[in-house]
Amino acid sequence: MGIKQKPFADRVLEWAQHSGRQHLPWQKHRSAYRVWISEVMLQQTQVDTVIPYFEKFMQSFPDVASLASATQDYVLHHWSGLGYYARARNLHKAAQVIVDEYGGDFPLEIEQVMALPGIGRSTAGAILSLSFNQHHAILDGNVKRVLARHTGTYGWPGHGHTEKILWQYAEQRTPKKDNAAYTQAMMDLGALLCTRSQADCERCPVQQDCFAYQTQEQSNLPTKKPKKDHPEKEVVMLVIKSAEQGLLMQRRPNSGIWGGLLSFPEFESTLSAIEWFQTQFCQNGADYYEHGQIKHVFSHYSLNIQPISLQLENPSHRVMEHEEWVWYKVHQTQAGVAAPVTKLLKQLCE
Repeated sequence: MGIKQKPFADRVLEWAQHSGRQHLPWQKHRSAYRVWISEVMLQQTQVDTVIPYFEKFMQSFPDVASLASATQDYVLHHWSGLGYYARARNLHKAAQVIVDEYGGDFPLEIEQVMALPGIGRSTAGAILSLSFNQHHAILDGNVKRVLARHTGTYGWPGHGHTEKILWQYAEQRTPKKDNAAYTQAMMDLGALLCTRSQADCERCPVQQDCFAYQTQEQSNLPTKKPKKDHPEKEVVMLVIKSAEQGLLMQRRPNSGIWGGLLSFPEFESTLSAIEWFQTQFCQNGADYYEHGQIKHVFSHYSLNIQPISLQLENPSHRVMEHEEWVWYKVHQTQAGVAAPVTKLLKQLCE
């Protein structure tokens, strides 16, 4: 008879004691607030990218009260470049709920946590597990990959049926004790060994009974998301310069891409941009300058941006009657700006 395997969780925990990540910034002075911020930042974003953002965020917003009392612009300013800006807006809203409804203390019931803006089942479980050692399973991207490979679960993990199966496996393997350590260990296992592109199976603590290892199916699990057409869109961004006031930007609505961020006004063509400028500012015959194109890739389409700039000779405040318009001064205005706008600002400052 073969030697009986230790339980899945025991093997993962033993591996994490000597090979897991122990010195991430949010692991120091651990609190529900710090874990919450890190978990939201880590959604769709790699650890190395998150670390400097997390540290800067903690300097400006050391606790939930400081985050709740900040303006949305100031919060988005700290998020510029991280992408998926709904995360920042939801953090801000959730902080206000925690202050108003829970007296500044992070709620302890998973239903209460999941009711906060921007927090789903896995993130709620991770916060409560890592902060309070509560018994909750998690199913983030790393854990989905580990479990899909180990159990041989085919099907795109984003599909409801596949996700339901993976949740069952996650709950079955989550131990009653050492929940915080196990939660971190599973994240580390997916991030360090069971990676998307190259699984390091030889060092994996659970390889002996892993379906993907036994069948050499690592590259086929988890099943990739079904491909869709990736169209390209064209847009003109109008950069209006004023020697006294700076650059005219427009605050985007909270819904849609770059929600709540500042961006340059967009038009379908150079002609429509110039006509709008002439109408708004009663300035005809102005010469425009055409900057190099910027390409920005979203998950579902690519945006080709043609920036043009015009100098405002006779400042008019007509356009400023609406609060959506902001005069932006580089290195002075503290507000979130869209990623391609950041690239364009660098061009303008060169």
